[in-house]
Amino acid sequence: MEGKGRSRHALATLLENPLPGAPLMADPVSNLAQPEGATGCLVLADSTVIWGVGFGAEGDAVGEVCFNTAMTGYQEVLTDPSYAAQIVTFTFPHIGNVGANDEDVEGKVDAAIGCIVREPVTPHSNFRAEHEFAEWLAGQGKIGLSGVDTRALTRRIRTGGAPNAVIAHSADGVFDIPSLLKRAQEWPGLEGMDLAQRVSRSKHEWWEGGPWTLGQGYGRASKVAPKHVVAIDYGSKDNIFRNLVKAGAKVTVVPARTDVFEILALEPDGIFLSNGPGDPAATGEYAVPTIRALLERDLPIFGICLGHQLLALAAGASTIKMHQGHRGANHPVKRLEDGVVEITSMNHGFAVDSDTLPDSVEPTHVSLFDGSNCGIALKDKRAFGVQYHPEASPGPQDSFYLFERFVGMLG
Repeated sequence: MEGKGRSRHALATLLENPLPGAPLMADPVSNLAQPEGATGCLVLADSTVIWGVGFGAEGDAVGEVCFNTAMTGYQEVLTDPSYAAQIVTFTFPHIGNVGANDEDVEGKVDAAIGCIVREPVTPHSNFRAEHEFAEWLAGQGKIGLSGVDTRALTRRIRTGGAPNAVIAHSADGVFDIPSLLKRAQEWPGLEGMDLAQRVSRSKHEWWEGGPWTLGQGYGRASKVAPKHVVAIDYGSKDNIFRNLVKAGAKVTVVPARTDVFEILALEPDGIFLSNGPGDPAATGEYAVPTIRALLERDLPIFGICLGHQLLALAAGASTIKMHQGHRGANHPVKRLEDGVVEITSMNHGFAVDSDTLPDSVEPTHVSLFDGSNCGIALKDKRAFGVQYHPEASPGPQDSFYLFERFVGMLG
């Protein structure tokens, strides 16, 4: 393990001659020869190779490298469809020590393709665990890389932006680095990429799950709830639907490309626009016309994350690719109507461009980290959205009022 005050030369020595049982750490600003014992690597598009110890699934996958600052919830992060085509660097060093279970899965579709962690994954130590983390990760087809200096990698992302890369794991430690580098360099990146169709449901579905209770699991949604929400699935987290149920609605989930007439045929009292991955401008090519048609019918609309961005696009604003994005569970957001600060969970690499908001749209929330837009409301419609994830309960209940506000708008 890197000691306090260890020099760069000493770090390089550790990489080339690892101590028994010591984690292999890689300095993202250096290209060192493959150290003994390295069974995984991260190959950045700029030719940097970061070595480590692979776990989880074997193989390789290409995507964008980001970082998440949350101390808990790694299983929810890795199964959140908003992380599709992304490799998550966890800044908290002890990832995997609470194991994995079947209740904390946020989506059963493609999500994060892999993760990078500091410390080796230890056996689980949580009473809810049903699987060891490495075994669960392999079952999900996701690649893990441990023994990496995640602090250095995070600082690199903060300085240079989120890079494209290939993460690879091979038990025999054999890698074709030139081939992996070529793949990283040829991958087009998330900008301009529509990923919502990849992670969306393929057919209509009545949502059955209710809120979770310790020892009892998830409850059941009521089919006779008086208020009906049609949720458009662009890559949704399941806990969003549970919170809508908790707030008093019944929910029908439909695929991302569902026609407006199909939606209206379901007789909704309101429309929910879900979170999801990819470039909102690309998804907006088919989503925005549908949202505008629903706005014309003056149905209440609530959007979260990608849904918030698509609502903004439908109202005439633009979105932008962020330098490093916001991903974590401790992001302070100011509510402009009364100055209250909410502690929020975030996961987005694109944002609504505040400078492009038309006069018909009112900003409602801003990030206290960088001042970026985190909420809007349409002045002449019953429609609003937030950039963060109120269902993730980081506060833990700072933002549940949003579900109650939306359900309260329904006829």
